[in-house]
Amino acid sequence: MPLTKRNTHGSSKGAIWTTALLASSMLTTVTVHAQTAPSGAVALEEVVVTAQKRSENLQDVPISIQALGTQTLEERHVSGLNDYVKFLPSVSIQTTSPGFSSVFMRGVVSGDNANHSGPLPTVGTYLDEQPITTIQGALDVHVYDIARVEALSGPQGTLYGASSMAGTVRIITNKPSTAGFSAGYDVEANTVSKGDAGYVVEGFVNQPISDTVAVRLVGWAEHDGGYIDNVPQSRFFPTSQVTRDNASQVKKDYNDVDTYGARAALRIEAGENWVITPSIMGQQQKVHGLFAFDPSLGDLKVAHYYPEGSNDKWSQAALTVEGQISNFDVVYAGSYLKRTVDSTSDYNDYSFFYDTLTTYGQYYTDNAGDPVDPSQYIQARDGYSKQSHEIRISSPQENRVRFVGGLFYQQQKHNIFQNYKIDGLGTDFSVTGYPHTVWLTKQKRVDEDQAAFGEVAFDITDQLTLTGGVRFFKAQNSLKGFFGFGIDFPFSSGEKQCFGPPIVDGSPCTNLNKSIKENGNSPKVNLTYKIDSDKLVYATYSEGFRPGGINRRGTVPPYTADFLKNYEAGWKTSWLDNRVRWNGAAYIEEWKDFQVGLLGANSLTEVRNAGSARVKGVETDINWAVMRGWTISGAAAYTSAHLTENFCLALVNDQQVTDCPDPEAPKGSVLPITPKFKGNLTSRYEWDWGDYRAHVQAAGVYQTGSWTDLRIIERELIGRQKAYGVLDLTTGLDRDNWSVELFVKNAFDKRASLYRYAECNESICGNQVYQVPNQPRLMGVKFGQKF
Repeated sequence: MPLTKRNTHGSSKGAIWTTALLASSMLTTVTVHAQTAPSGAVALEEVVVTAQKRSENLQDVPISIQALGTQTLEERHVSGLNDYVKFLPSVSIQTTSPGFSSVFMRGVVSGDNANHSGPLPTVGTYLDEQPITTIQGALDVHVYDIARVEALSGPQGTLYGASSMAGTVRIITNKPSTAGFSAGYDVEANTVSKGDAGYVVEGFVNQPISDTVAVRLVGWAEHDGGYIDNVPQSRFFPTSQVTRDNASQVKKDYNDVDTYGARAALRIEAGENWVITPSIMGQQQKVHGLFAFDPSLGDLKVAHYYPEGSNDKWSQAALTVEGQISNFDVVYAGSYLKRTVDSTSDYNDYSFFYDTLTTYGQYYTDNAGDPVDPSQYIQARDGYSKQSHEIRISSPQENRVRFVGGLFYQQQKHNIFQNYKIDGLGTDFSVTGYPHTVWLTKQKRVDEDQAAFGEVAFDITDQLTLTGGVRFFKAQNSLKGFFGFGIDFPFSSGEKQCFGPPIVDGSPCTNLNKSIKENGNSPKVNLTYKIDSDKLVYATYSEGFRPGGINRRGTVPPYTADFLKNYEAGWKTSWLDNRVRWNGAAYIEEWKDFQVGLLGANSLTEVRNAGSARVKGVETDINWAVMRGWTISGAAAYTSAHLTENFCLALVNDQQVTDCPDPEAPKGSVLPITPKFKGNLTSRYEWDWGDYRAHVQAAGVYQTGSWTDLRIIERELIGRQKAYGVLDLTTGLDRDNWSVELFVKNAFDKRASLYRYAECNESICGNQVYQVPNQPRLMGVKFGQKF
């Protein structure tokens, strides 16, 4: 029985498209805007990033970075994770519903089932200086009053640690300022094609309290209209001779979402050299219904039998202290994150297919011995907490020899409660203390890591710089508590149901209590050559790591850390007096003994170090200030990710087997999720129209197809995700301090597949496939003011 959250979430020429933009090559996306220099010449604005934990011009940073700034985020109507990932070519996601998304970069993905007892993520997510990645994925932070979103491709194992093996995504907020008062608000009304209406209300205020103290307050409320219909259906369970219908759950557009949140930050200037920034941010996201549909029932239609949805509440308190000791910069960054997700899920497919294919239903009777409806549903609560602390020191950046170094500590806990229920189930079949519960998971997982890191840069000449660094880490993972059936029989593997009294509150007993410790290091070497003030090239070798952990099935050994080796060459260039910027990178990555979570006996997730793969790719972006008011921005990534050896469950599960004549995935198989090609192109034109400033914009995204599973048979059962392209259109007017905008997202209402899955083991439930679509066409109007 899989214990995973499957519930899933100037000119009338206007916008001008040019496919020639992407012909040059393929990279990251940094969208910038044209500005007019004092001389009257047109040039691109400077982009400042903090990827190397200091403020730098993007063009001086020898890293493959994708960045979306405040203006770009607003112009493209980016409000959440799905929106900005769309414009980051090297980033892909596996999503089931809002709040349940896994982020991947550069094709480093094995097709895990995102189980709570599975591997840690391969991509780290940061809110400012603090990590916010939880064990089952990234927080879906509402994007408003955000300075930029940065995506750092490739292993970031020196300055960023655990769960940044394949890359790092950073959400950088706008900070309080003592320079003066500012405020703004935006209101939006929208409607979804074949669905409901929605709205967004957002606002911020920056208020100096004194010459040295300022506060910034931000708030938002959003309602997303539903577009999935839960349609009537009935099922007959042959073993138990029961017919069930879903009449009580039938509803049109039942997957709506309500999101509320706020952020507050204080800036305290303590003397000439120190700034203290405490902040707090919180969000609640209420998700209703399922964000997938059943293609056999028709477009955007599903037939489910029990209530579904989630209530995702989280808050983070953070503190950043920046200052100087002598001429050395010192930074402390700490945070505490608490997240609680209450969810309900329909699990009827598992019951129906097991009853149809086996004698599943005969086991479940009431206290009188009569058969009951064996349909299952899940009531779950995931409680996360996370604390992190980092202190680092860096020498003056103008020195010929300079360094940055520091210490890092992180601890994250996950209290897991998964209650699989069958209404009317008899006491003898229920888990002790949990009436009508056929299966219970009540566990506590703790992941902890410590690190010491440092980088040293040496200017060999004025043009040539050598940088070397290393991150030493220690990691520990523990998993304890109870998981199992209420029926008193041993697992097929011979494990006993329990071996001791409860050590996790609320569990009937204990059948798991293990931990694992690891240590190691991840190095980095970079050589950068500055051709002139506008152009540089670089070569990098870097490694990233992901800690190992404990398998919930006691007879399965722990899985160990996996490492990613990265060989990369890139370029940052500006041309035509900074009217054109062209950046890019080419890389080869070796992924050895990677962690993969698959369903084993009794449909329990087992994690193994199971395979090796090679990823080769090219990334590129180009920005062009064509003329005053007209900019074109494009970005793309080409990714070739394949197994370098056979993937064989026989070799994984039985170390005595040395041959694999019929592998689950043969050498050369493409890794799942990531498309081979993903690109975007945006054309924006602004012009004066009387007393108004008018604009039109077109933004298109295209990606090729992909698989959702590594294994060949499962691919045939689930099917392939097709290629797709979507187009967003915008037009609007600005005057003085206000603006109004009309927009259409997914203008041609193209149906994309963001994920395909079955509710349980594909060999059992493979006939019932669900597809998570992109949002249908969204039309809206937005009005805003800034003061």
